[in-house]
Amino acid sequence: MLAVIVTLFHVIVAFILIVVVLLQTGKRADLAGAFGGGGSQTAFGARGAATVLSKATTYAAIIFMATSLLLSLISGSHGGGSGSVLDSVPSPPAKGAPAAPNAAAPAPAAPSQQLPVAPGPASPAPAGK
Repeated sequence: MLAVIVTLFHVIVAFILIVVVLLQTGKRADLAGAFGGGGSQTAFGARGAATVLSKATTYAAIIFMATSLLLSLISGSHGGGSGSVLDSVPSPPAKGAPAAPNAAAPAPAAPSQQLPVAPGPASPAPAGK
């Protein structure tokens, strides 16, 4: 039940995060940015006051990461089995050890019997007719 609630909350936060990021304008969305004009000489551009959308992006990203971690912990302890997918892969034999016979290999085929070949146009015709 907890996993369902956390999953629903995670999906809602993901949609909120998508909408909030798409609503924001770029750092150089004005006309001067189109021609290479920058607001200052800092490494990452001018740093303005945090807007409501940038704060919402930060909070939504933090909540998204927290619910991702929580879902990972829940699925590891309750659902889907315990351990890694690689636990079911057999390990290769050690060097120098003889290879084990493959149990799934098919049995050798029985020797085939020679079937008589019917005479065709390439065989000689019987004489006397």
